[in-house]
Amino acid sequence: MLAVVVVVVAVLLPLAAAQQTMQFSSCASGAYAANSTYEANLAVLAAALPGKASTAAAGAAAGYATATVGAVPDQVSALALCRGDANATACRACVAASFRVARRDCPSSKDATTYQDGCIVRFSDQRFLDFVGVNSPVSELYSDADSNITAVPVAWFNAAVVALMNATVDTAVAAGSGSNNTKKYFATAVEDFDPKHYPKIYGMAQCAPVMTAAQCRSCLGGFVSSIPWFLNGKPGGRVLGIWCNLRYSVKPFYQGQPMLQISAPPEPPPPAMPSLAAPPTRTARRRRVAGIPAGVACFVVLMLILSAYAFIRFKRKKAAKKDNLLKKMARGKCTIFDLATLKEATENFSEKHKLGEGGFGTVYKGKLPDGQEIAVKKLIESCGHGLNQLHNEVLVLAELQHKNLVRLQGFCVHKDEMLLVYEYIKNGSLDNFLFAHASRGNALSWDQQYNIIFGIAKGIMYLHEDSSIRIIHRDLKANNILLDEDMDPKIADFGLARLIGGGHTHTKTTRIVGTYGYMAPEYAIHGNVSPKIDIFSFGVLVLEIVTKRKNCSYGDGTTDTVNLLSDVWSYWTEGVISQVIDQSLEGHFRNQALRCIHIGLLCVQSDPDDRPDIPSVIFMLTRDNMELQPPTEPAFFFNGNSNSASQTSDQRVYVYDRSGKIYEEDISANGITLTDIYPR
Repeated sequence: MLAVVVVVVAVLLPLAAAQQTMQFSSCASGAYAANSTYEANLAVLAAALPGKASTAAAGAAAGYATATVGAVPDQVSALALCRGDANATACRACVAASFRVARRDCPSSKDATTYQDGCIVRFSDQRFLDFVGVNSPVSELYSDADSNITAVPVAWFNAAVVALMNATVDTAVAAGSGSNNTKKYFATAVEDFDPKHYPKIYGMAQCAPVMTAAQCRSCLGGFVSSIPWFLNGKPGGRVLGIWCNLRYSVKPFYQGQPMLQISAPPEPPPPAMPSLAAPPTRTARRRRVAGIPAGVACFVVLMLILSAYAFIRFKRKKAAKKDNLLKKMARGKCTIFDLATLKEATENFSEKHKLGEGGFGTVYKGKLPDGQEIAVKKLIESCGHGLNQLHNEVLVLAELQHKNLVRLQGFCVHKDEMLLVYEYIKNGSLDNFLFAHASRGNALSWDQQYNIIFGIAKGIMYLHEDSSIRIIHRDLKANNILLDEDMDPKIADFGLARLIGGGHTHTKTTRIVGTYGYMAPEYAIHGNVSPKIDIFSFGVLVLEIVTKRKNCSYGDGTTDTVNLLSDVWSYWTEGVISQVIDQSLEGHFRNQALRCIHIGLLCVQSDPDDRPDIPSVIFMLTRDNMELQPPTEPAFFFNGNSNSASQTSDQRVYVYDRSGKIYEEDISANGITLTDIYPR
């Protein structure tokens, strides 16, 4: 999801022209279907909120209104904040127009924010109203290099704007210090500036009346600090969020007389001109020449001192950061081990005890003095992310308790040594059973394969829906699934996990981490992080478990296909999908395996909105008689000869028979019918 949007706008204000009106929208991902319940709820809200806001505008609490309509997942929440000097009629018209603008600019979007001169309106399927004052970082920037102030020094103008806006913020916060019935964080101000070019600068600041004074000051204060950076030398500008906003201009833009009038800071003195002096004498020139080596020596000494100081400061800062992380980790519900204990348990990290090796470190088997078996992951600090990964994994795993998640026993940090201690999982990782050796790969029975698929789904369900904070694993793959002595799966390796709090469902990252072949396209290409990237990885895992083949098999000589997704989809569209499953399966087990392939294909769709969420996956796995929608072409499908286009243009019903062929019928065979079962 897109969190509460903050937009920094450099407004173009030609000095000889009238003020131009502003009207634009910011759209988030996620769309509702035409004639859906969500659309109906949004229509109800759009009809009610303008009147509610205008009633508030007519009172003393500013034109602020909120509303929520419907129930999850079709619930719509909205907020409207009219400008503090708008009357009831203008407020109502602005809010009503904002919904029309949002529909025009963000058609079918479940989450949109519209900014106009007279009001700010946001509606969303997320519970953003629960997080008063929480504004996201800058998401949009509009500026024009030709519109900068030129007649006066830019530094002076910036200082005058900051002084004006700080005073305006103080007045706005003070104005909202009344009772809840009269709270109105709104102020206008004017500043006397340069009489020749820009006689006055006008300012305005506003917060939503639901905020506390401290929240209002914090929100607006952060915005004021951005002015010198984002609105550097602009004759007018705005910083906009749904909870607070401010504006300044060299032209008046608000109604009525200003609530505050101040004077500008003094103009900085012009730079001193170098004085003209008589030519130096021969003696003076000799002294200057003699002074050059001394000057160079002094400069070298100074640079050495500064370098030493910078190095010491860097080391101290790094140590302080490390100490801070360690203090946070120590508060987790796990044991802090000493290095000597772990060395003894692993026989000084002997090669014979090595269980595996990955990009972030090596895992060793160990035994504590009380006989308890453990697995110790020794992180590689040279990768640059060792401490951060340890910190992330400790904070995540210390709070998680689920049978399908590996349990973290504790950690150890000693100088540059960083280690994580887990419960020891007897049978190792899933990839050893699926891919390592053909003879061992066939050791998994279908009951075990299905139990592994279902257990992984339950672990993801806990991470996405049932834990105290939503967790996106980001690196689900076969060698991060461990199997205990009962062959029950446990999801491991949370060093790359992403925590999403505050009811948010989407975020974005500039650093792509994970394993290619398991990465969803929107994450690998654009860095978009949501629960649906784990669903994609789960879909790849399901197809690998059922077929016992890797998704990417480059260079291993096992297959000539580009990837497993392409291969499975080709078999699917040709109606011979049964060829990729164990030929010894019959009856119910055969149908169950085909159903898992169907679910896997649904999970690897290109569009994240087309993938089911994890509760739907659990439902599909546990209800054999439940209908499934037909999949479309999966992501990363490479096959120019595919006839999938004809297979995906309609919504046909697929039925499995005992031979594994796929037919189009109106009646199900063996109780397995596959059509649409969950909302898109």
